[in-house]
Amino acid sequence: MIILRLKELRKKRNISQLKLAMDLNMNQNSVSRYETGEREADYATLIRFADYFGVSIDYLLERTDNPEMNK
Repeated sequence: MIILRLKELRKKRNISQLKLAMDLNMNQNSVSRYETGEREADYATLIRFADYFGVSIDYLLERTDNPEMNK
């Protein structure tokens, strides 16, 4: 599962892979692998990315163009 919008969201906010990794207490190499699809994110990681960027998981996975989270 490639997190298709992760790189787009990160670059839009001028955040490096290293900064994102540090903010989420993970390895920069892991962020890179999530962006390229070399590594699949588990549910907990998807939630962390969605919460960090304030978007829905469906938006991250390009299942919708609406970034709003339904609560």
